[in-house]
Amino acid sequence: MVRLPLTPDDVDRGRRLGALLRRARGERTVLAVALDAGVSPETLRKIESGRVATPAFPTIAAVADALGLSLDEVWAEVRGPGEPALAGAGDGGARIAS
Repeated sequence: MVRLPLTPDDVDRGRRLGALLRRARGERTVLAVALDAGVSPETLRKIESGRVATPAFPTIAAVADALGLSLDEVWAEVRGPGEPALAGAGDGGARIAS
Protein backbone atom coordinates (compact mmCIF):
# COMPACT_ATOMS: atom_id res chain seq x y z
CA MET A 1 0.00 0.00 0.00
CA VAL A 2 1.35 3.39 -0.95
CA ARG A 3 0.86 6.18 1.58
CA LEU A 4 0.41 9.69 0.34
CA PRO A 5 2.76 12.33 1.76
CA LEU A 6 1.41 14.17 4.77
CA THR A 7 0.10 17.66 4.24
CA PRO A 8 0.97 20.49 6.60
CA ASP A 9 -2.62 20.21 7.92
CA ASP A 10 -2.04 16.50 8.67
CA VAL A 11 1.13 17.36 10.60
CA ASP A 12 -0.62 20.12 12.57
CA ARG A 13 -3.54 17.81 13.37
CA GLY A 14 -1.08 15.17 14.58
CA ARG A 15 0.60 17.71 16.88
CA ARG A 16 -2.76 18.76 18.33
CA LEU A 17 -3.68 15.11 18.89
CA GLY A 18 -0.39 14.42 20.65
CA ALA A 19 -0.78 17.47 22.90
CA LEU A 20 -4.34 16.44 23.80
CA LEU A 21 -3.29 12.91 24.70
CA ARG A 22 -0.35 14.14 26.81
CA ARG A 23 -2.65 16.51 28.73
CA ALA A 24 -5.30 13.82 29.22
CA ARG A 25 -2.68 11.34 30.42
CA GLY A 26 -1.72 13.71 33.23
CA GLU A 27 0.45 11.96 35.81
CA ARG A 28 -0.14 8.49 34.37
CA THR A 29 2.84 6.92 32.68
CA VAL A 30 2.99 6.18 28.98
CA LEU A 31 3.39 2.52 29.89
CA ALA A 32 0.24 2.44 32.05
CA VAL A 33 -1.92 4.13 29.40
CA ALA A 34 -0.47 2.03 26.59
CA LEU A 35 -1.18 -1.18 28.49
CA ASP A 36 -4.74 -0.05 29.25
CA ALA A 37 -5.26 0.80 25.57
CA GLY A 38 -3.63 -2.36 24.23
CA VAL A 39 -1.01 -0.48 22.21
CA SER A 40 2.73 -0.44 22.54
CA PRO A 41 4.32 2.29 24.65
CA GLU A 42 6.44 3.25 21.64
CA THR A 43 3.33 3.77 19.53
CA LEU A 44 1.82 6.02 22.19
CA ARG A 45 5.10 7.96 22.52
CA LYS A 46 5.21 8.50 18.75
CA ILE A 47 1.61 9.70 18.67
CA GLU A 48 2.14 12.03 21.63
CA SER A 49 5.27 13.50 20.05
CA GLY A 50 3.57 14.00 16.69
CA ARG A 51 5.91 11.59 14.91
CA VAL A 52 2.86 9.56 13.88
CA ALA A 53 0.56 12.26 12.59
CA THR A 54 -2.13 9.95 11.21
CA PRO A 55 -2.52 6.98 13.56
CA ALA A 56 -5.07 4.27 12.79
CA PHE A 57 -8.61 4.91 14.00
CA PRO A 58 -8.73 1.81 16.26
CA THR A 59 -5.54 3.00 17.95
CA ILE A 60 -6.97 6.44 18.66
CA ALA A 61 -10.26 4.94 19.82
CA ALA A 62 -8.45 2.61 22.24
CA VAL A 63 -6.20 5.35 23.64
CA ALA A 64 -9.10 7.78 23.97
CA ASP A 65 -11.10 5.12 25.85
CA ALA A 66 -8.17 4.40 28.17
CA LEU A 67 -7.94 8.13 28.92
CA GLY A 68 -11.68 8.58 29.41
CA LEU A 69 -12.05 10.77 26.32
CA SER A 70 -14.91 10.49 23.88
CA LEU A 71 -14.12 10.53 20.18
CA ASP A 72 -16.25 13.68 19.96
CA GLU A 73 -13.93 15.38 22.45
CA VAL A 74 -10.87 14.22 20.55
CA TRP A 75 -12.18 15.48 17.19
CA ALA A 76 -13.34 18.80 18.66
CA GLU A 77 -9.81 19.43 19.92
CA VAL A 78 -7.90 18.04 16.95
CA ARG A 79 -9.85 19.26 13.94
CA GLY A 80 -8.47 22.25 12.12
CA PRO A 81 -10.17 25.51 11.33
CA GLY A 82 -12.86 25.00 8.71
CA GLU A 83 -13.05 21.23 9.24
CA PRO A 84 -16.55 19.95 9.95
CA ALA A 85 -17.79 19.04 13.40
CA LEU A 86 -19.13 15.56 14.01
CA ALA A 87 -22.81 15.15 13.31
CA GLY A 88 -24.80 13.44 15.99
CA ALA A 89 -22.45 14.53 18.77
CA GLY A 90 -23.90 13.42 22.04
CA ASP A 91 -26.02 10.65 20.55
CA GLY A 92 -23.15 8.26 19.91
CA GLY A 93 -22.93 9.28 16.26
CA ALA A 94 -19.60 9.70 14.59
CA ARG A 95 -20.64 10.93 11.18
CA ILE A 96 -18.98 13.93 9.62
CA ALA A 97 -21.40 16.79 9.14
CA SER A 98 -21.58 18.18 5.64
